Order: sequence, then C-alpha cells, then structure tokens
Amino acid sequence: MSDGRRETRWGWFRRRRGRVALGLAATLATVAALVPVATAQGTGDGPLQQVRDATRRYRDVDSAIDAGYVQFLGCVHEPLAGSMGIHFVNGTLAGDTTLEPTTPEALIYEVQPNGRPALVGVEYIVFQEAWDAQHDQPPSLFDQPFMLVPSPNRYGIPSFYELHAWAWKANPTGPFEDWNPKVLCLGTEGHSP
Repeated sequence: MSDGRRETRWGWFRRRRGRVALGLAATLATVAALVPVATAQGTGDGPLQQVRDATRRYRDVDSAIDAGYVQFLGCVHEPLAGSMGIHFVNGTLAGDTTLEPTTPEALIYEVQPNGRPALVGVEYIVFQEAWDAQHDQPPSLFDQPFMLVPSPNRYGIPSFYELHAWAWKANPTGPFEDWNPKVLCLGTEGHSP
C-alpha cells in the first residue's frame, strides 16, 4: 500500500470521526436508557418476576375485567408520597383469607397519556377480622409483613391488611412500599404527562 493510500484512509477516518463519535454516543445513551428498564422489570428471578409471570395476561385491562376484577374508586394519590394508581379488585379473592402470590386480590393500573391503562403493580388484601379469627400473626408474603389499614379509612371499608408489589413499574422507595412516586394520577394536582 502506498503512503498516499494510507493518508487517504486516515483522512477519511478523520473526516468521519465526528460522525462515528456521535453514533457511538447515541448507541451508549440508548443502552444506558434501557438498562434501568431491564433492572426495573427484573431479570427472571425473585418474587417480582413470579408476580409478573402470574399477571402478564392482565396487562390488558379487559382481560382483568373478564377474570372478575372491577374498578374500585379512582386513582389513589397521596400528596408528597406518590400514588397507587387505579385498583381493580376481585371481590371473591378479597373476601377470603387465602393469600397466594400468583393470584393478587387487586391489580393496579396507571392511565397513560394516550388514555390507556397500563398495569403497574398488584395489591394483596385480606380483611383484618377474618384473618385475625384464624391467625395469631399478621399476614406476610415474600418475607414482607402486611400493613394494617384501620377503619375508618379513606376507602370506606372495614380494617384490612395489605401489601403492594410493584412488579410492572419500579418504585424508587422500594418494591413493596405503598406509595410509588413514579405512578401518576393524571388530572391530579402536580401530575401531568
């Protein structure tokens, strides 16, 4: 190869290295943006993956309705803490004392800017009176204790134990915390797409 050709190849590289650098930067930015999503969605291990596997069919809210889940109240929001979203509750499941990781009593949806609901998590629910009549300790799943919501409460129902699992939308405060600051209640003060 002649010296002239080498200069021509290096000249080509020098002229295009700005484009190559921009392309590389864009590729790295895309990969970096996808990594947190993959982490939030899980990699196939742990209790959240078990919940995702069991509730995948309910990503379409019509499938949840067909399975007996009905909307309970509107979008639940707590200023400065976050939101829970819109709960679809299966009354049969909520009325018993069986707690099964693969059959949550409630599915939680967040309305997207396009108006479609997206599954973001689940909630396990059991009424305190029924549970306490059969058990000496409060319920737990995934090594997580349930929280007691006494009556009277904002939902207008008897005292109940509950545990959230944010299987479909990561919660920066923890996967089993009640309020998720990343969940929006569109139309609520401070929440816009």
